Amino acid sequence: SPLCQAKEAPRKSELAPFVTYSSNAAPTPKNKSNANVEEIQKDTEEEDEEGKVGGQKAPGVTYDARSLIINGKRELLFSGAIHYPRSTPDMWPDLIKKAKQGGINTIETYVFWNGHEPVEGQYNFEGEFDLVKFIKLIHEHKLYAVVRVGPFIQAEWNHGGLPYWLREVPGIIFRSDNEPFKKHMKRFVTMIVDKLTQEKLFAPQGGPIILAQIENEYNTIQRAFREKGDSYVQWAGKLALSLNANVPWIMCKQRDAPDPIINTCNGRHCGDTFYGPNKRNKPALWTENWTAQYRVFGDPPSQRSAEDLAYSVARFFSKNGSMVNYYMYYGGTNFGRTSASFTTTRYYDEGPLDEFGLQREPKWGHLKDVHRALSLCKRALFWGVPTTLKLGPDQQAIVWQQPGTSVCAAFLANNNTRLAQHVNFRGQDIRLPARSISVLPDCKTVVFNTQLVTTQHNSRNFVRSEIANKNFNWEMYREVPPVGLGFKFDLPRELFHLTKDTTDYAWYTTSLKLGRRDLPMKKNVRPVLRVASLGHGIHAYVNGEYAGSAHGSKVEKSFVFQRAVSLKEGENHIALLGYLVGLPDSGAYMEKRFAGPRSITILGLNTGTLDISQNGWGHQVGIDGEKKKLFTEEGSKSVQWTKPDQGGSLTWYKGYFDAPEGDNPVAIVMTGMGKGMVWINGRSIGRYWNNYLSPLKKPTQSEYHIPRAYLKPKNLIVLLEEEEGNPKDVHIVTVNRDTICSAVSEIHPPSPRLFETKNGSIQPKVNDLKPRAELICPGKKQIVAVEFASYGDPFGACGAYFIGNCTAPESKQVVEKYCLGKPSCQIPLDSIHFSDQNDACTHLRKTLAVQVKCA
Repeated sequence: SPLCQAKEAPRKSELAPFVTYSSNAAPTPKNKSNANVEEIQKDTEEEDEEGKVGGQKAPGVTYDARSLIINGKRELLFSGAIHYPRSTPDMWPDLIKKAKQGGINTIETYVFWNGHEPVEGQYNFEGEFDLVKFIKLIHEHKLYAVVRVGPFIQAEWNHGGLPYWLREVPGIIFRSDNEPFKKHMKRFVTMIVDKLTQEKLFAPQGGPIILAQIENEYNTIQRAFREKGDSYVQWAGKLALSLNANVPWIMCKQRDAPDPIINTCNGRHCGDTFYGPNKRNKPALWTENWTAQYRVFGDPPSQRSAEDLAYSVARFFSKNGSMVNYYMYYGGTNFGRTSASFTTTRYYDEGPLDEFGLQREPKWGHLKDVHRALSLCKRALFWGVPTTLKLGPDQQAIVWQQPGTSVCAAFLANNNTRLAQHVNFRGQDIRLPARSISVLPDCKTVVFNTQLVTTQHNSRNFVRSEIANKNFNWEMYREVPPVGLGFKFDLPRELFHLTKDTTDYAWYTTSLKLGRRDLPMKKNVRPVLRVASLGHGIHAYVNGEYAGSAHGSKVEKSFVFQRAVSLKEGENHIALLGYLVGLPDSGAYMEKRFAGPRSITILGLNTGTLDISQNGWGHQVGIDGEKKKLFTEEGSKSVQWTKPDQGGSLTWYKGYFDAPEGDNPVAIVMTGMGKGMVWINGRSIGRYWNNYLSPLKKPTQSEYHIPRAYLKPKNLIVLLEEEEGNPKDVHIVTVNRDTICSAVSEIHPPSPRLFETKNGSIQPKVNDLKPRAELICPGKKQIVAVEFASYGDPFGACGAYFIGNCTAPESKQVVEKYCLGKPSCQIPLDSIHFSDQNDACTHLRKTLAVQVKCA
């Protein structure tokens, strides 16, 4: 249904509908010279007057049905989610800077309760958990901030951000009208808001925070708590308002958000799926536009195209939206044990900034362009009245016109997912590619189409470090499975409660005596050990020998381990190493989730199936290497290391490497390893799991980020291999996106970066608006090689372009002339620069595809 469907005639600052695409015509600039590519990339600020609201002069944040009003001025908010604990503090300035350069004017983050209060009453706001420093950096870059306090956040973060100790509060029920939970939630949320207030970080105090969020996607579980869920929503709203932050509060995906709290949308296409604000005086805000999909171990790659993202954004803003937040703009890394159940160490790598903080093109640039195009429409969007026009069976226009003026913006949409269409809009014949929206900030000039990418592309490269991998020698230490542990109970203890989120691991041991007549008589028949578990996985040992492993999945945590084992006459020792891959992060009654062995039997004995579940089990939390801190320089001296053999289960490996050359990001490639964890100079960079293959028969993640901040000139690396991996092929790489590309056709509109607004009218910044390929090397690098160039009908993608049925023979020479040795270049898409003799596709609209190398 339409986003904000009016039940009566819309007022000037209220509701809006849907939209479509338009022309290549553009007004002629006055006394303008062509701008170079660096100038074109820079944003042109809109006039301050465009968003000013009469009578709104005091600092602070209010809202109406059209938008937030910040310090007396309306804003279109383009927000990017960057979570401070998923990167290192030295990375924060560069991430925020790149987000701003990408047209982002707001940074959103959750607040991570279990990071800030890992032990009840003991607070941590240091290092990557320095929330205040992060918000102040946002302010230094002159951006707004959205703080999602929660304190439940989900976020694919361990336990949804709730500290483990909360599970052990007597009588507690998470996220319900439950006094023990409300007591601790109120205390934490109050502490956070007070801390931010004391630092003067809310907008009315001159700070950057314009919105705060209480709770998170509660509608998805509210019905599970019946009336206790309804009353909890009301209580949470009252709590937020009582904290006197003096900024609007939001609840995402919360239809019954109590006034004046704003309900917001999460999803991929909120322009089509959002039911709208629950009161007519609230603006339409989009708190999570998913830039791809987070991944769990066992998943294939997850992707979402730049074109689809841009389409969703243009559609939402054309239908009265005033804020979008990209979740995630930069995903980062789940260091240590911070990821939720089965979630990979790499988080939302497919965002506009990848895990290493590098710009993923064309996503970064194409979103920058849609932000620019929408900013050119601000005056019409703020002060206009929308009208929806049908232009064809699947084509429509949403036109925003300011009454009594020429201020006008149009969004022309082709919702046919297969075919391009031509529409007539105000006397112009306009081509709309399939499933696309064209933006006309003056209702005449097409400055952007969501399907036609004018920005550059790039490809990521992992380059083996010569320095780091030189003389990379491994040593090993293998743990011995325990026998006859104390801490005995009849049954194996539940794994979450046993480990209390202090480790992934816990040992279970038992022993049993078997007589000669208990064992199978035939030599080719062996008994089978069966373990039914509630998750997440186990490694089994019988009489000190590794018997195998089994695990569940994100979808089905429970599993059954079944392996033939060698039992002997006399006493037999069974040791099970139960392991977790993060705590749950979502759903109702999280405090009642369980994991670990629940039924243990031995099949195939002459005396029948033997249930040893209640045989009496010893327990040990954690493994010896953790207790000895073998991952630290000092702890590693406590055991005798030896030369590595062919690999084996529960083995520690240590080595040293020199810091890689240059200043590019660093990663480790875990070739040949199974499952475990990596430490660099005593700091965990997260879990690896290379032998859990996706349906494509490949690991979900192979490279693991090592922050430069973790490195010294000489570095200790320690691996814990749980299964039977061998580190001989593990190596260190540096990461770059120095392969850059452009693919532009004759039907591409000019880039929105070529336009500016003056007194409400759209004007080009350059004389020549013909399509062109634009390339800019990252950093201070230069173009050193042209790896591909074809003017004709090339196909493929950056890193894998191919010549089609026709190509201009001089393509490469032309590109080299324009680009070699330069940090940036523009190549006109004009046949005058390319030979048109022997053209095999005379009537084809040409495309120019270029791939170059920067260094």
